[in-house]
Amino acid sequence: MAERSFKAEVEHLRKGDGDVFTGEGILAITKALLENGVGYVGGYQGAPISHLMDVLADAEELMAELGVRFEANASEAAAAAMLAASVHYPIRGAVTFKGPVGVNVASDALANLSSSGVTGGALVIVGEDYGEGSSIMQERSHGFAMKSQFWMLDPRPNLPCITKAVKDGFELSEASNTPVMLMVRIRSCHVTGSFETRDNQRPPLTVAEAAANPRSDFNRVVLPPMSYLHEKDKIENRWPAAEKFIRDNKLNEFFGPEEAPLGIVVQGGMYNSVIRALQRLGLADIHGQTEVPLYVLNVTYPLLRDEFDDFCKGKDHVLVVEEGQPDHIEQQLGSYLYKLERKVKLHGKDVLPMAGEYTGQVLLDGVTDFLKVAAPEMLPGKVRAPNAEAPAIPDLSDTVPIRPPGFCTGCPERPIFAAMKLTEQELGKHQITGDIGCHLFGCLPPFEIGGSTMGYGLGPASNAAFDGGGDKRVISILGDGGFWHNGLSTSIGNMVFNKSDSVAVIVDNYYSAATGGQDVMSSRAHNDTKSTNNPISKALKGVGVEWVRQIDRTYDVGKLREVLREALTTDYKGPKVIVASSECMLNKQRREKPLRNKAIKEGRRMEVPRFGVDADVCTGDHACIRLSGCPSLSLKRLDDPLRDDPVAHIDQTCVGCGNCGEVADTAVLCPSFYQADVVHNPTRFERWRAEKTSQIISWLQRRRDAKRLRSEGVTT
Repeated sequence: MAERSFKAEVEHLRKGDGDVFTGEGILAITKALLENGVGYVGGYQGAPISHLMDVLADAEELMAELGVRFEANASEAAAAAMLAASVHYPIRGAVTFKGPVGVNVASDALANLSSSGVTGGALVIVGEDYGEGSSIMQERSHGFAMKSQFWMLDPRPNLPCITKAVKDGFELSEASNTPVMLMVRIRSCHVTGSFETRDNQRPPLTVAEAAANPRSDFNRVVLPPMSYLHEKDKIENRWPAAEKFIRDNKLNEFFGPEEAPLGIVVQGGMYNSVIRALQRLGLADIHGQTEVPLYVLNVTYPLLRDEFDDFCKGKDHVLVVEEGQPDHIEQQLGSYLYKLERKVKLHGKDVLPMAGEYTGQVLLDGVTDFLKVAAPEMLPGKVRAPNAEAPAIPDLSDTVPIRPPGFCTGCPERPIFAAMKLTEQELGKHQITGDIGCHLFGCLPPFEIGGSTMGYGLGPASNAAFDGGGDKRVISILGDGGFWHNGLSTSIGNMVFNKSDSVAVIVDNYYSAATGGQDVMSSRAHNDTKSTNNPISKALKGVGVEWVRQIDRTYDVGKLREVLREALTTDYKGPKVIVASSECMLNKQRREKPLRNKAIKEGRRMEVPRFGVDADVCTGDHACIRLSGCPSLSLKRLDDPLRDDPVAHIDQTCVGCGNCGEVADTAVLCPSFYQADVVHNPTRFERWRAEKTSQIISWLQRRRDAKRLRSEGVTT
């Protein structure tokens, strides 16, 4: 069950010549693929392009009508390898995943693809995000494009430019027999707008037709001496062909006056932010007419020396707006200026940050600093005035706490780490590694379990160095998504082959949850187009793991602790794997809430569990919070003047998972937690019983109050 369904929006993908499409950038990319005769598409889920896979999945029926093959690939490497269909056949193919982490996973296949070259257009759509909003390491795919000679497009973030980039990408790939990367930032993926559509095109050659007439050419295989010939072909033929296509088709754009003493070179994806900065400085209007010349690089690799040289003629200062680091573009353009012996002063990372996201304010400050040097007379008077310094922004880092990510309310992974924490108190601290996925939050407070991760599915593999017969067995965490992505072969296979005497905990929440709740092989739901309900435990035994324990309710903290203790103390020598399964609470709520609300609206009886804390019983030691960390479990101050410390409190966001009560019971903390079942549309008997119960309680309360008053000598 994906985070969001695009069934309604997918119908707009059927629009044809002259129609207007309105929607998100992700949907526009899908429409552009169909308009340009794509023959097959695939990819792996991953923000910020995860919704592209969801759109493609929802559009399978439409793609089948056009003869387009769609595959939700097991990993980015599998997706990139799929592009091999374009090596021998004139079929356009596109795959998508998150970059650069997806590029890293797919690097072997991508390098081979680039070496052999393609006959049909091959497009790799990578989603990138920088700065604090990114969930991965801060790297760029640009360096990989340079290493393997992938041409890279970075279109202006509006729907007409994005859809044109898909068309240009396929044509550039075919003109130069080279795969092309299309980079879209998270803002481009979700920008909304409109563009005029064209008819969807059935691919001239479908993959089914190609399979019926197979081709092969040993010159395309990456083996010596062909691999060296591939390299020569890149430099002598493919690269010049790419430059010619970019130049002849004017893929890069120029805005503003032709003659000026300064100019700005900007990545296409940064165009909107640069124009907005110029607008705020009074140097551009709402339509994008700018007083500062702009050279917009919709193709960021390869760079055209003659185009750049023409732009620099007559200019004294040029600013390069290049998001991310290293500053590949600035270095290359600086090299061009040096070799051409130009006197132009090149600016870039001297006025803009070396790393991080280039937000609107960052670019406004950077462009302002550039203009102060290059053309101070163009700045507004208040900016140009020497005494008009901006007020200092206070540093709040010492007073405002950081906000790291954490488990959602009711997350079934939280009790796993509570059980591990309780086991740690009993058996001592163990060497623990994490993995990519929601479970990585376990390394943060209050659990602080595990402190490293080396890649998706590599949790157990990254602990291999410590599996050397120490006093304590090492523990590794692995998610179900990582297990099917890479972990079964790389991590579990590694444990089996090396007869590892360690423990792996596979967190099975039924979905590829961190990327939006897409199905994986072990998902429990029925899927019409994918194979689900393939148990992880069965796969483990199939590769030779003999010690496997399956837990189907992770909220049973006591049972989890017992199994962990057994794994860490058993005499069995060999891999020990615990599969801890419970459905992702976000997906469960997405599925159950609409059904429950519908039933209540229709007058049907429904029970909804709610949990609470008895303030009269709670001692206020907060041990339950230290072993839970649930956002709905917080603190509340009482009006009682004799109780200074706040007590535990469960707020209205509670989803009734029961984890806090389970933890309190297992850890023998306190009996203050209680469960109350809220009954909607109760039966006549239940209403009668509730009324009588209320009457009895009221009578008992009145009798208690009267007895207390008599003891105090008060008469009524």
